[in-house]
Amino acid sequence: VCATPGHTMGCVTYVTGDGPDQPQPRMAFTGDALLIRGCGRTDFPGGSSQQLYKSVHSQIFTLPKETLLYPAHDYKGFSVTTVGEQMLYNPRLIKDEETFKNIMENLNLAYPKMIDVAVPTNMVCGFQDLEPKAN
Repeated sequence: VCATPGHTMGCVTYVTGDGPDQPQPRMAFTGDALLIRGCGRTDFPGGSSQQLYKSVHSQIFTLPKETLLYPAHDYKGFSVTTVGEQMLYNPRLIKDEETFKNIMENLNLAYPKMIDVAVPTNMVCGFQDLEPKAN
């Protein structure tokens, strides 16, 4: 389990091992940190473009180039890519850190509906009401 914060504080990437009993090529399940030719937005509570850039470059782009990457979702119907492909063709993450930060700050995405409910709920493992109810 590799910490890959930036989209949110709690993002992780699950990577298969490199031992002989592990699947080959290696696989990584990147959640929303790295999408196919994209990445998760960084304007959510706890998000950080600087942190996401560092997470991807230090935790994902250091894996072998043939490592299969499976993002949480894709809006164009793709389901798998490789580290090597993303290092060559990811239009955001092949840029330098300052350019990446500028791109992410200027996406002009609509504020997600229910994000102010969803993020706090996720932070407490789905429990929306932690106060005991009187009988």
